[in-house]
Amino acid sequence: MTKSALITGAAKGLGAEIARSAAADGYRVALLDLDPLVLETASSIPGATGFVGTTTDAEFVDGVLDNFGTPDAVVNNAGIVRFGPLLDQALDQWRSVVDVNLTGTFIVARAVAKRLVAAGRRGAIVNITSMNGVMPGPNAGAYGSTKSGVSLLTKQMAVEWGPLGIRVNAIAPGLIDAGMSEPIYADPQIRALREARVPAGRLGRADDIARAVLWLLSDASEYITGEEILVDGGVTVSVIAGLPRPQSVDAVGVNPAAARPSNKEQ
Repeated sequence: MTKSALITGAAKGLGAEIARSAAADGYRVALLDLDPLVLETASSIPGATGFVGTTTDAEFVDGVLDNFGTPDAVVNNAGIVRFGPLLDQALDQWRSVVDVNLTGTFIVARAVAKRLVAAGRRGAIVNITSMNGVMPGPNAGAYGSTKSGVSLLTKQMAVEWGPLGIRVNAIAPGLIDAGMSEPIYADPQIRALREARVPAGRLGRADDIARAVLWLLSDASEYITGEEILVDGGVTVSVIAGLPRPQSVDAVGVNPAAARPSNKEQ
């Protein structure tokens, strides 16, 4: 029996790549996005269906599920960011980011979970978070806070829905050259500086995220739920590696005092 998957924020970038990868893996896919480009993207994927609308509208989401059917898998990728200092952040911008990133994720996941439970079916949900939800960055507005919220929401869903047969996990992308980050990497100097900070030696690609998502949706990860996996090439674990320290302390077992040159004649 062919499995089905709903991917939000799928007009382009990470969402589109996840949708293409899911279709190639045998899923019948539905793509949802506020951008009408989602219809063109869906038409390029065999058997895919595109829907134009927002994840923050519960009635619209229910309509999508009525039309497409209840998916076996959901990828909550829809998200927005409004950059700027917190001191200057307009309240309507803050609320819009919270509404899409956090509330929209809840609306979609709950709508699908209710239908899976009612039908006595199992399912898997992957929420896309961010390394910004683990380590804050300046001038990101509400973005990091919402992604951190989605991380905890993922764990709460896993605890409540696990006994009902629904696994819920999260993927936290790092420095990915795709989607909302494309304008950042259009600057060659910024691109080189950021790439140099990645222990894996390169920026991430959309397919790096798609492969991780598909693994979490598959039976290969059937005993994993409530987890957030950082797919960042090691960036978030390398903070201390970027801090300077004297070479004299890097010699294992050497007393720093004894390692200093002596003024005494030999």
